[in-house]
Amino acid sequence: MTAQRYVITGGPSAGKEAVFAEMAERGLPITEGEPAREIYRAHRERLGRHLEVSDRRAYSREVLQAFIAEYGAHIDGLHFYNRGIPDGDGWDRAFGLEPYPELREATEKFRYDGVFILDPLDDFNSEDDLVWAKEREIVRVHQLIIQGYYDAGYSPIFVPANDAAARVNFILANVPAP
Repeated sequence: MTAQRYVITGGPSAGKEAVFAEMAERGLPITEGEPAREIYRAHRERLGRHLEVSDRRAYSREVLQAFIAEYGAHIDGLHFYNRGIPDGDGWDRAFGLEPYPELREATEKFRYDGVFILDPLDDFNSEDDLVWAKEREIVRVHQLIIQGYYDAGYSPIFVPANDAAARVNFILANVPAP
């Protein structure tokens, strides 16, 4: 069997955490945790503040390396990734940064079999300490992430806003059998 790699992504408030919890409950092969979030927390702890634009490039490069490592570790069978390499394009643009050569190269070299973009949920309630975005920023980041996948040559599948179980069912219905 060869590797089948699928990204599940979306902007803030898209409901990724609930979808991945549902997938874990079903025993599906998924990313453990959210690497970008953990790297963000480590940067924030080290800096003693939230990331500023001047910190974003180092953060982006560290996230890219984590995504490449996760990609390389998966060599056989089905796997669902919590965000993918082209997410970096959207997040960098959200902070006014142009994508850098290593990101472009990785986007071309490490390809996914499909991309699922979670449509934003109507309500946004989170006790997570990372929530920083206002509604218009959430929409903007979401659109920039989508554009990053289009720019990378993907045709994303949009997962309608719904409860996590229905969204997972939708995703699985759109993954070809091995």
